[in-house]
Amino acid sequence: MTSDTPRRLGTMTAVALALLASDFITKQIALTNFSRTDPTETLGGLLKFTLVFNSGGAFSIGEGVTWFFTTVKILVIVLMLVMSPRIRTPLWAVSFGLVIAGAAGNLIDRLFRAPSPLEGRVVDWIQLPHWPVFNLADCGVVCGSALVMWASTRGIRLDGTLASTAPTEPDGTEPTAEGKNR
Repeated sequence: MTSDTPRRLGTMTAVALALLASDFITKQIALTNFSRTDPTETLGGLLKFTLVFNSGGAFSIGEGVTWFFTTVKILVIVLMLVMSPRIRTPLWAVSFGLVIAGAAGNLIDRLFRAPSPLEGRVVDWIQLPHWPVFNLADCGVVCGSALVMWASTRGIRLDGTLASTAPTEPDGTEPTAEGKNR
C-alpha cells in the first residue's frame, strides 16, 4: 500500500456511507409519506414521488429472478472491495463508493424486505416523465458506473496512470516480466 491508499479508501468509504445513509433515510421517508396510488407532484409535474416496490432489476426486468439480482449485487460489492486497495485516485475512489453504496442500498432491500430474504422488493420513489421510478441507490449505481466507463475509455487506471503512457514494446504491447528485467 502506498501513502495514498488509506486516503483513497477513506474517500471511497465516506462516499459509500453518505449515499447508503441517504438512500436508507429517503426510503423511510418515502414509505411514510408517499403513496402507490396518489403520487406527490412537484416542479409542475416534472418530478413525482411515487411509492413502488420493485421485485425486478432496472426497468422492472426479470421480476421472477430476484435471487439473480441479489447474487449479482453481492458479487459486485465483493469484487469492488477486493480491488479497492489498488485505488490511487479520487476519481476511482468516488466511482467505487457510488457503485458499492448503490448496490448495497438495493441489496439491503432484497435481503430484509417482503416477501422473503434474497427476494425482497426494492423501494423506489423518484419518478421523472417517461422514465421508470427509481431511488438514490439506483442513482449511485448509474453515476458510479458512468464514471467507471469514462475513466476506462480515457485509459485511466486504478493507480491513476494512463494506459497510453505505459512503456511498450516495438509491436505496441506492454513488456512482459522478462522484458522488464533485461
